[in-house]
Amino acid sequence: METEKLYYQDPYLTTFTAKVLTCEPAKTGFLVTLDRTAFYPEGGGQPADHGTLGAAAVTDVHEKDGVIFHTCDAPVETGAAVEGSIDWPRRFDHMQQHSGEHILSGLLCSLYDCDNVGFHLGADTVTIDYNRELTWEQVLEAERRANETIWADTPVEITFPSPEALEQLHYRSKKELTGQVRIVTFPGADCCACCGTHVRRAGEVGLIKVLSCQKFREGVRMEILCGQRAYRYLSQVYDQDHAVAQLLSVKPQDTLAAVERQNAELTAAKQRMTELEDQLFSLRAQALTGLGDVLLVEPPMRPDGARKLADAVAKAAGGLAAVFSGEGNSHVYALVQADGGDITPLVKRLNAALSGRGGGRNGFAQGSVQADGSAIRAFFHKEGME
Repeated sequence: METEKLYYQDPYLTTFTAKVLTCEPAKTGFLVTLDRTAFYPEGGGQPADHGTLGAAAVTDVHEKDGVIFHTCDAPVETGAAVEGSIDWPRRFDHMQQHSGEHILSGLLCSLYDCDNVGFHLGADTVTIDYNRELTWEQVLEAERRANETIWADTPVEITFPSPEALEQLHYRSKKELTGQVRIVTFPGADCCACCGTHVRRAGEVGLIKVLSCQKFREGVRMEILCGQRAYRYLSQVYDQDHAVAQLLSVKPQDTLAAVERQNAELTAAKQRMTELEDQLFSLRAQALTGLGDVLLVEPPMRPDGARKLADAVAKAAGGLAAVFSGEGNSHVYALVQADGGDITPLVKRLNAALSGRGGGRNGFAQGSVQADGSAIRAFFHKEGME
């Protein structure tokens, strides 16, 4: 016997009573069927409702051949009447996301002649796939019109047209449908075959915000947030922008300009630091002219600092320049042999002795070691190099 679907009669129903028809143990708990239910089963990209049946928690719901199975964490008495309670915040969130997706997809598909070919209502965001490429400007125009639809607050229409009426109706559908078809219409925005739960009026969606639109297969994949999710996200973004503005001593609406200015200053400072560092490396190398093999253990440098210093020292000293940069038991190294001779055996001994990783060729090697300055000096002392 098919389960009576109370969520279609009233998607705002949060409590109900029903008769327990079966209760069978399963891998994930107990599978319970009822004569009727307000629990929406997973389907069409929308997750299942959660809640309780009596004292048992409902952790999943799915439908097979018209029968709805409730996965519970404890058994319920077969043949008894049980009270069901829906996790309303979860249900209403899903209704907002799903309804918002309808409004946006209906507008995108009519404006830009594309089809919605994928929909997933995730725990954090809603993802939608479309079968043609869209520009960000097109997406923002659809977003603007979608929010205007929300502000108009028109009632949502849900109908089950006759086969004859359905043939005359222009509606969206991801697949060929047979039997009774449920049509969900957001006037001015969308008309779509859908089995999900939706709000009564467009205004209850609250807000639609598109987060991203990336190329995906032959079209694009879009991430959106609706309702409470969009409000929470935008509030978090504002709080973060406000905190950044305080650090930069500007108004929140001026943070971009302030960051661009600070970034330009930082770029100039890095360039000047590089120039000064190169001058310092040159002076240090000159002081080591003709000394042959040289070992230097230095404080932390920029990523390519050890290599640049080793290059300069090797040219001036005329032997092997071994430069280690770091602190504690973590150092990066650069080895440069002035005449380009093979230092592979030395690098292997170095890595083995100092828990190192790295290598190279043609008289050059770089890598890192897990050793302090004294261990590094002791290794090269054994190698005959002070």
